[in-house]
Amino acid sequence: MSEKFPMTPAGYAAMKAHLKRLKDVDRPANSRAIEIARGHGDLSENADYSAAKEEQGLIEAKIRELEAKTALAEVIDPTKLSGSKVRFGATVTIEDTDSGESSTYVIVGEHEADIKKGRISIGAPVARALIGKDVGDTVALPSAKGKREVEVTKVEWLEVPALEDLPS
Repeated sequence: MSEKFPMTPAGYAAMKAHLKRLKDVDRPANSRAIEIARGHGDLSENADYSAAKEEQGLIEAKIRELEAKTALAEVIDPTKLSGSKVRFGATVTIEDTDSGESSTYVIVGEHEADIKKGRISIGAPVARALIGKDVGDTVALPSAKGKREVEVTKVEWLEVPALEDLPS
């Protein structure tokens, strides 16, 4: 049996929307491109046909991948969770013990992580270091300069905003 993986409702919805777009828009458009390219004659020297067939393979592979991921997704709604310990779905605020600089991250599934939006994958080193920690705990986080000490200052259970789109 394959292992389930956690995902927020927003991440799951974005993945389902991406899958629907691939099936309802990209796949039919690609089929039309293949038909048009076939009409151009000799398939052995037809670059348009080769490109369209290659794209078809990529689309079908992505559809299979997303179908498998959605089938194995364990959707966890952070708003239904509580407590002061960091775990999946938590919005965590940390403060650097040296600089006093604050950062806030949401711990999400690997397929919905986006560091620019403050979403870190549950499998990322920073998230792994924070998991299980409580408000007030000091944690040594991996960083480009070695390790840095941070204090967990807040753990919240907020709705994760919808993703515009998932990375391909």
